Formats: sequence, C-alpha cells, structure tokens
Amino acid sequence: MIKKIKSELRKKYYSFLIEFLNSQSFGGFLLIACTVISLLLANSSVGSHYTHFWHQEYQFNLWFKSINANIEFIVNDVLMCIFFLLVGIEIKREIIIGELSTRKKLVLPLAAAFGGMLVPAFIYNLFNHGNIAQHGWGIPMATDIAFALGVLSLLGNRVPIALKVFLTALAVIDDLGAIIVIALFYSSGINLMYALLSLGVVIILLLLNKLKVNYTFVYLILGGVLWFTVYQTGVHSTIAGVLLAFTLPTFHHKKGESILLQVGHAIHLPVTYFIMPLFAMVNTAILINARSFEHSPNALFYGIAAGLFFGKPIGILLFSFISVKLKWAVLPQGANWNSMVGVGILSGIGFTMSVFITILAFDDKILIDSSKIIIMITSLFAALTGLLWLTLALKNK
Repeated sequence: MIKKIKSELRKKYYSFLIEFLNSQSFGGFLLIACTVISLLLANSSVGSHYTHFWHQEYQFNLWFKSINANIEFIVNDVLMCIFFLLVGIEIKREIIIGELSTRKKLVLPLAAAFGGMLVPAFIYNLFNHGNIAQHGWGIPMATDIAFALGVLSLLGNRVPIALKVFLTALAVIDDLGAIIVIALFYSSGINLMYALLSLGVVIILLLLNKLKVNYTFVYLILGGVLWFTVYQTGVHSTIAGVLLAFTLPTFHHKKGESILLQVGHAIHLPVTYFIMPLFAMVNTAILINARSFEHSPNALFYGIAAGLFFGKPIGILLFSFISVKLKWAVLPQGANWNSMVGVGILSGIGFTMSVFITILAFDDKILIDSSKIIIMITSLFAALTGLLWLTLALKNK
C-alpha cells in the first residue's frame, strides 16, 4: 500500500515537473519578447508617456487605511510576492519528493549552486569594493530559470532530461540563496513589533497545518495578513510569499491533491504568463543612449558582466568537479563535463532575479538603470554563447 502511494506521488511529481519545464521554456521566450517591446517603447517617441504610466500614483482605499501606490510598486512588492510564493512551493516540492529529496540527489545541484553564488559575488566585490556600487554584490548571484530553460528547450530532445532537471534544481537552490540574501542584506531596519506579528502569523499557519485544516482560503487570507506584517517590518514584502509556501500543507485533500500543489497549479500560469512578463515590462522601461553609463563607475559594468558570464560557470564547474571527484555526487545521467560547461554558461542568465536585487541594492536611478542594461546585455550574451556551446557539445545526441 505504501509503495503504491509513493508510486502515485512520483507520477504526480514528474507530470508536474514536465508541465513546469514546458511552461518555463515558453515563459522564457515571453520574457524576452516583453523586454524587447518595453525597450522599444521606452526609446520611441512615446517613451516619456510610457515610463510615466508605470510611475503614476493611484490611491487605493482599504477598509483600515488609504494607500498611494504606483504600478511599479504593485508589481514589484505585491505581484512579485505571488512569484516568490511559487518559488517557495517549487523549493518545498523538490525537498519533499523531487531532486532535493535525498542526499545523493541534493549534493551536486547544492554544490553547483553554492559555487555559482559565491564566485560571482567575489568577482563583483573585486571590482567594486569601496566604491558607490559595492552594495550590489548580490546582483550576479542569480539565475533566471525561465530564460535559461527557454534557451535549453531550443535544443529539443538532444538535451538529456536529467540535465534539464539538474539546471532546474540548481536554479531552485539559487532562488533560495537569493531569498536568504534579500532577507539578510537587502532589507531596511527591522520593526520589532511587526516582526513579532509576522512570527505569530507563521506560527498560526504551522498550527493549522499540524491540525490538518484543509481549507485553502484560510491559508491565503492569513498569507495576505502575513504580506502586510512583513511589509511593515522593513524586510522586503516578497519574503512573505516564501514563508507562506513553507507553511502550506502537503497532506492530501479529499480531491487527492495537497493544498501545496493545488496552490502551485493555480498560480503557475498567472505567474508565467502575466506577472513575469509584466515585471519585465515595468523594469526595462529604460532610456538607452550614449550617456547611459556616463555617471556610473566602470567597475559596475565589469563586476556584473564578469560575475554573470565568467563567475557563474567557473563557480558551478569548480564546485561540481570537487563534489564528483570526492565521490559525494555523480554527473546527471547522459551528461558529461562538456555539456556541464554549457549549463554553467546558461546559468549566467541572471535577468529576473538580478534585476530584482538591483532594485533593492541601489537607491540611485542611474545605478539601477545602468545595472539593468548590463544585466540584459550579459544575459543575452550568456544565452547565445551557452546555446552555441551546447549545440556543439550535444551534436551527436
């Protein structure tokens, strides 16, 4: 009986995984399309109206408070919380039954992700230590899973499924690392009262989980309360999405699906096809001209570009090689070191998370816009180089 249940769980996991890989691949192309459209509009004759649209303030009257907010705030602080909820669900699912569920499966992507975060941050710091951009060391640490999987999907069935799963697991751990970095290093002063209230909401959610309360709406309502308390603490509000994901129940409901997977299925398409494209459009409405980098230190350009394009593959390959040589891990089935280099280069596509960390790292609009341009150029270069490398590495597959 237990074997049958485990078999069913694995089937559901792998069907969800294939669905995830396919949608993320298309989502990557959608991100690219929205970025190109946004850049064209921002640099056209309607550019000033287009950028003003995202920053125009609107008043929202809640029953207890009136809030002034622009669309950029709604996307980056509210809708991105749903994106982080999905990231949290992916992490939790992988830990329970996926590629992070056993030591054997966990070691290689964990080592690769750790190296892929540590080395880029070190390279960035080499260039920018002591200058006005030094706080941006977290920017080159991230991998954009949708963009990377989108590029990988262009190679079709030549790419071993185990290599796609490895890249997914690596990016999921990368996201977890980015979340920890955001919480610890990119938050303002902590409001103790709201921090305690946030802790109280998390404890209530865990108790509901323990008592096997099976009503999705209860968790989502408390998730809304958690967003507000976390926002008031000074920690970035998107962390609430991850906290909520980690407290969602994994026990099976009467309909045969846990609340964790139910919520994951419900928000998966809106995140992929609406929230992420909207995030791309809002945050790439940038005027690009000959003076774009005039007031930014050259070290900012070198730090981000070298961190993403060289730091990511070097860190991933070095730490993967060490873990395999020490016999702590094995390479993904059907992969070799040549194809691992290609995956390492694709991991230099930082885009979404890198842009998000940029917004948190800097207050200066010039630094923010310059960083976004560098991230986009480097991510595109990493995508093309990684695609070419893997085309040659997998030509006989």
